[in-house]
Amino acid sequence: MPDVTLTTLQSLKAKGEKIAMLTCYDATFAQAASRAGVEILLVGDSLGMVLQGHDSTLPVTNAEMAYHTACVKRGNEGALILADLPFMSCATIEQAFANSGALMQAGAHMVKVEGAAWLAETIRLLAERGVPVCAHMGLTPQTVNILGGYKVQGRQENQARQMRADAIALEQAGAAMLLLECVPSELAAEITQAVSIPVIGIGAGSATDGQVLVLHDMLGLSLTGRVPKFVKNFMVGQSDIQGALKAYVTAVKDVSFPGNEHGFSA
Repeated sequence: MPDVTLTTLQSLKAKGEKIAMLTCYDATFAQAASRAGVEILLVGDSLGMVLQGHDSTLPVTNAEMAYHTACVKRGNEGALILADLPFMSCATIEQAFANSGALMQAGAHMVKVEGAAWLAETIRLLAERGVPVCAHMGLTPQTVNILGGYKVQGRQENQARQMRADAIALEQAGAAMLLLECVPSELAAEITQAVSIPVIGIGAGSATDGQVLVLHDMLGLSLTGRVPKFVKNFMVGQSDIQGALKAYVTAVKDVSFPGNEHGFSA
């Protein structure tokens, strides 16, 4: 496929065509996923759990993120590469500049930060300096200790109202994309309509502009045996991994995934 850019993603949103994103951490899977039609490869700090065996994403360093971003770049065939800024890597604007620069130089086309409206100034300053930013809202794994665990966010009306306002504020600050994790489907639909930038969901219903899953989850692999409600095993019915990757892209595009059973209510 032609190289995917921010313009490509904006065009897909305008046309109403769903965007397929998967996490990816190495060259082999980068090649396989991009050949299957995945538009965005997310080099996620989830690697701390699925590759390194930690119980959270918090131990992951920016140097590790840059290493895996470079690996993904070598195998990628046209997808847009989105890389996570890990825990405490943008606590100050100076850290955000240095760590974003390292990820972009390693091969990322965009960086992802977890948070809400308090990130607006950081996003504005990064965008001014040529770093596109995806804002990750809802359940933000880096703040799991504040949230009291991995819980659905935005179920209370005051929380939902604040999340809608934060999404609009982050777009106005210059965010190029939003990612909503574990948000009630109705709220995710409202936010998707309220902003003009692409909105990707995970556990956020089918009305977002696209979907993302952790690669290992969609291949039916789990260290803990716990399968989140929003996950579907795409290896079922397929003879190989390439078939599962293509099945995922097809299911996102034809909106057969996620189903109602993969979402959350308010």
